[in-house]
Amino acid sequence: MVFIQVILPVILIFFSGYIVQKIFKVDIKPISTISIYVLMPALVFTTFYTTPLDSKLLYIVITALLIFLALVVVMMIITRLSKQDTEQESALILLTAFANSGNYGVPIVLFAFGKAGVNYAVPIMVFHGIIMSIFGVYFAARGKAGIKVAIKTVLKQPTNYAIIPAILFQHFHIKIPTNFYESIDLVGSCAVPIVMIILGMQLAEVNPRKMDWKNISVASIVRLVASPILAYFICLLFPLDPLLQKVIIILAAMPTAATTAMYAIQFNTKPQFVSSGTLVTTVLSFATLTVLLSILH
Repeated sequence: MVFIQVILPVILIFFSGYIVQKIFKVDIKPISTISIYVLMPALVFTTFYTTPLDSKLLYIVITALLIFLALVVVMMIITRLSKQDTEQESALILLTAFANSGNYGVPIVLFAFGKAGVNYAVPIMVFHGIIMSIFGVYFAARGKAGIKVAIKTVLKQPTNYAIIPAILFQHFHIKIPTNFYESIDLVGSCAVPIVMIILGMQLAEVNPRKMDWKNISVASIVRLVASPILAYFICLLFPLDPLLQKVIIILAAMPTAATTAMYAIQFNTKPQFVSSGTLVTTVLSFATLTVLLSILH
């Protein structure tokens, strides 16, 4: 059964963070700061240091950008028609345009398609992380501080500077001494499980009675239904390997990225609303992903 074999193992990791937070009431912000400024840059560096720069990577970059831009446009149209303010628009874009392809998507792909699927999922996850570190930070900071501060904040994100040396090292065959590389890899390998646990901790702090159900419902439909449909039609534009196409669609169907909640906390852009939306899309995804995986298998 798809749910037991693929979805349940991931839920248990989230649940461990949820239980820890319910019992110990840990301050999440310092942990999220370490994840954003230390763990994720290390993961980005090691991934691009080892991932071949070929046509498949080019298709991954193009499709990821097109899916992201399509979702932003859809959300902006919806928010303008419903006359939402800039902060609410930014929060809704955080909920809909950024998929949890790393700490949820990669394990799902691993259990569903094995190592071959993960070989596609990891570079997609990393590129999603780059989009997040640029546009996620931009929209989170824009919500409260304005565009100028948002751009300055983006330029300060270390993840954006990890990719360039990684690509250069790979291109010019510059070998990092084994001990140093293993240290970087050790730190980067902590990123996915730590962010999964952080998401569980954040979900423990959500109060269902204070949820903005109308906006969360719209965001959930866009994130879980519209996104994989858009991804399917965008994939048809390119000569993709069937497995790569499936992985792109599955990752597009993921719930809201946990990192968006961390950025919302970091920049105080409706953190309760973003965390609530992350909770709802995560819970609903247990059903939507089970259906989608059954169709794609």
